[in-house]
Amino acid sequence: MDTKKEKFPHGIPGYNLGEIEREIPAEDPPAWPINDELRVIGKRVPRLDARAKVTGEAKYTSDIQLPGMLYAKMLRANVAHAKILAIDTTLAEKLPGVHAVHLMHEMDDKDHLPMVKFVGQPIAGVAAESLDIAKEAIKLIKVKYDEKPFVIDLEDALDANAPLVYDEPIAEQRDGGDVGVVHDGSKGKGNLRGPSTSSFWGGPRGDVEKGFAEADVVVERTYRTQVHTHVPLETHGVVIDWKPEGMTVYASTQSTKGVRDELATYFDLPKSQVRVICQFMGGGFGAKHSAGTFGPMAATLSKKTGRPVWLMLDRQEEHLAEGNRPNSLHSLKIGAKKDGTLTAIQQKSHGTAGVALGAGVGRIAQILYECPNFTTEQYDVLTHAGPGAAWRAPGNVQGAFGVEQAIDELAEKLKIDPLTLRDKIDKSDVRKVERMRGAEKFGWSKRQPAGSSQGPVKKGMGMAQSTWPRFVHLDSSVEVKLYKDGAVEVRSGVQDIGTGTKTILAQVVAEELGLEVSDVTVRIGDTVFPDGPASGGSVVTGSITPPTRNAAYQVKLKLFDLVAKEWKTEANKLTVKDGMVVHMDDSSRKMTFKDALKSLRTGHISVLASRGDDYGGFQQSWGLAYGDLGSVQFAEVTVDTQTGLIKVDRIVAAHSCARPLNIGQLESQINGGVIQGVSYALYEARVMDKGTGHFINANVDQYKMPYAMEIPEIESILVEEYPAQSSTDAYGIAEPANIATAAAIANAVYNAIGVRIFEIPITPASILNALNKDYE
Repeated sequence: MDTKKEKFPHGIPGYNLGEIEREIPAEDPPAWPINDELRVIGKRVPRLDARAKVTGEAKYTSDIQLPGMLYAKMLRANVAHAKILAIDTTLAEKLPGVHAVHLMHEMDDKDHLPMVKFVGQPIAGVAAESLDIAKEAIKLIKVKYDEKPFVIDLEDALDANAPLVYDEPIAEQRDGGDVGVVHDGSKGKGNLRGPSTSSFWGGPRGDVEKGFAEADVVVERTYRTQVHTHVPLETHGVVIDWKPEGMTVYASTQSTKGVRDELATYFDLPKSQVRVICQFMGGGFGAKHSAGTFGPMAATLSKKTGRPVWLMLDRQEEHLAEGNRPNSLHSLKIGAKKDGTLTAIQQKSHGTAGVALGAGVGRIAQILYECPNFTTEQYDVLTHAGPGAAWRAPGNVQGAFGVEQAIDELAEKLKIDPLTLRDKIDKSDVRKVERMRGAEKFGWSKRQPAGSSQGPVKKGMGMAQSTWPRFVHLDSSVEVKLYKDGAVEVRSGVQDIGTGTKTILAQVVAEELGLEVSDVTVRIGDTVFPDGPASGGSVVTGSITPPTRNAAYQVKLKLFDLVAKEWKTEANKLTVKDGMVVHMDDSSRKMTFKDALKSLRTGHISVLASRGDDYGGFQQSWGLAYGDLGSVQFAEVTVDTQTGLIKVDRIVAAHSCARPLNIGQLESQINGGVIQGVSYALYEARVMDKGTGHFINANVDQYKMPYAMEIPEIESILVEEYPAQSSTDAYGIAEPANIATAAAIANAVYNAIGVRIFEIPITPASILNALNKDYE
């Protein structure tokens, strides 16, 4: 591969900004300057789809209407553990308006009836003329159960005599737990599986016993976090139309290509015969990467009836069966010297992702702070409950709640300010700047000692920080097309899940071609276009914007070649500026971009580009880019010690995602992460009935979340950083704001009342209970 050398801005403006030379592919564009010198990158560009969303013009999966469409509903188990003895669908099949009934186990070509492992497990599906008829038909299906003992509580499931969820090894899974960590169900026995002791950041290091022996101070605590569910505004669902020539799938999904590949594999079809479309999506947060069980069911019903089938889950089904963040019982021991130097970290966790694997506390303890001696053991505990799934920074949110409280407690024992301690043990320049700028904006210098606030209503300040890797998916491609009539189009299978992907792709192309964002049409969310990355793990921006810029640059050079021939000059003498193609040596020689495209011999020219390796190489396998996405969150709370009520008054969130592309959209992402973090810290919790195994608050009434008056003032600080790793140097920001929020709130609550809370959600009852107990 031919290469060239380019100088890139490198570092943090206002702190250590300089230049670095990189060897890059010859066909890649030259380095952009910092954002202050660009026209549309780094600016507050309105979302391209904002009007469509607020006017109702946007069509989500549930809005799809196709000729002859049927409506489907799934029958779900109402017992937690049982052997199915018989299923009678006779009455359902005879109900007028019913077109098909299908049993789940028949889809897997199994003759024997399945075991039920949790309340909400799908058993059968019905397709009918209306949703009401489908619901009525479901009620007519008779299932005979041989009920078995079950266990839904994590600690109960660890008992040697507890009912088993599985009595055999189960497959590896990367879903509900930390990204890059394999949870191996073949290890362990009974309901206890694991442990996971390593990730691609490595395994144990050093000698923890030696490290603790060298420590002057040791903090040892156990922290608990709850199971909570995703609650996206739009539930899981599909509309599938299976015709002889292939299957068209409208899906509420975070991965069009993932759903395509899954359904193609499931039904043994060529990928070319499965088209997946997601034009608008109403939230996912990690649980919407697959077709689930509802996708194959809808496809089967469509194939059986020869008609399109609509299958959207209701709110209860969403809670029961389509993912949750696993809980955690997290034991942590940290040792340090008198000057704050960490000597050892020992971590052990247990968590349940229900009938699935993937419960863990992430790798935040392993990589956030410099420590020579480290071990972790992370165990999955199987229970008779719905399966866990990835949930915005999986694993690390649970881990940070413990790690960041332990670091604060360590600072207090050492009589060091929590920020000062982190300045010593955290080697990240980005987080150092975030701490500096965040502390100044927040007014950290006004923070008082823990418990010193006077009166029954107390104020407190706290902070916590996070890390998340810069993940990149190399299977990320974009086509940029220039049409003879002046149109500019971007095409990719990547989906916009509400974060503004359409807008940033238009910004990148507009910047490169010297156009306005409104001049660029973005067509995404369709597998007929080049494959794009899944939307999760803050992956999309870093994966899809570099090939977008590269494709725009290369197609621009094609246009320059045509204009240069017409002008009888050299193509490298041409540039674009303010919608014009201009000769660099003679500014009088210029034409509009639209006029330049009239010189095309064909109807259009296009370039397809794919994500290449990072400049300077990847730090790790899996396409892990250099460095991390860091954040520092500051929280101010009010605690009424007479009622136990807690109000989060203010959050200052300092973040970096390398080069910011759209300030407004980034602030929106930060706001969303903070709000979810507040909800996790104070409100959300799955409540299970131990007697029946039922999820008893599977709704949006009793499943508590914050309302408008409970959302704090949120102030964002974006720290620009230029690592010189790609042609855009931009990455996502979705995960970090969610990671540190609960820990920052817990530290602020401690600062207010002088007593630590080791379990979330922190409720009025837990405040009142804590105030009647001392701890050491």
